[in-house]
Amino acid sequence: MVSSSFVFFTILGSGIATWLSRIMPFVILKKFQLSSGVIEFLSFVPIAIMSALWFENLFIQHLGHLPSLDMPNLLASLPTVLSAMISKNLLVTVVVGVISLGFLRLVLGM
Repeated sequence: MVSSSFVFFTILGSGIATWLSRIMPFVILKKFQLSSGVIEFLSFVPIAIMSALWFENLFIQHLGHLPSLDMPNLLASLPTVLSAMISKNLLVTVVVGVISLGFLRLVLGM
């Protein structure tokens, strides 16, 4: 019984810490006015995060050798990048990417 309560309080504490780390910046920023330079800098954060996630999944690491391309992810990236440029909507981009990769894996067996 001691073990299950420890696990419960660990999960509860982790949830509170995660929630606070996501909510507190918004609460703090509501009280302060940011300069236009900071706002412009922060506008690049979503594209930087998406680029990092994309490049991480685009290459396959081989220790001691150059990385190779992950062909299914590369082929799924083509319609995804096109939809991102046309729509400029993150939700559309993610949905097109998931559908593209699912289509490639289902139909082509990649």
